[in-house]
Amino acid sequence: HVTGSAWVVSDDRTRVLLTHHRKLDRWLQLGGHADGDPDLFAVALREAREESGLASFAAHPAGEPPVPLDVDVHTIPARSGEPAHLHHDLRFLLVARPGQPLRVSEESHALRWVPWHELPALSEEESLLRMARYAQEALGLG
Repeated sequence: HVTGSAWVVSDDRTRVLLTHHRKLDRWLQLGGHADGDPDLFAVALREAREESGLASFAAHPAGEPPVPLDVDVHTIPARSGEPAHLHHDLRFLLVARPGQPLRVSEESHALRWVPWHELPALSEEESLLRMARYAQEALGLG
């Protein structure tokens, strides 16, 4: 399965937005299946909007075409009616414009703005922590 993800950073660059995924029961970045859409940046943007309620983002770095922050291949565990499978995930860095309320979607238990330094307490997954390192470098924070 091909997926597009969004690593969403607050406008002041001090926090990242994570979702507590309902099916996987883990804190993750926003994202989802491409469903045949070849424009994975558009997929990441659509999923970020659907899963957060936020409407307005700036891509980082700005420009066309958008440059992925990270590429990851990971296993999704088997669950009722669905065997284990791989996700090939292109991940993009988005900066949320200020003053937008969050709205939890049916795909998650919660949304949370997380300060950078609290990420390791929420997840030990190298994939997520790697995105944090890459994003901090890209934003000139590290």
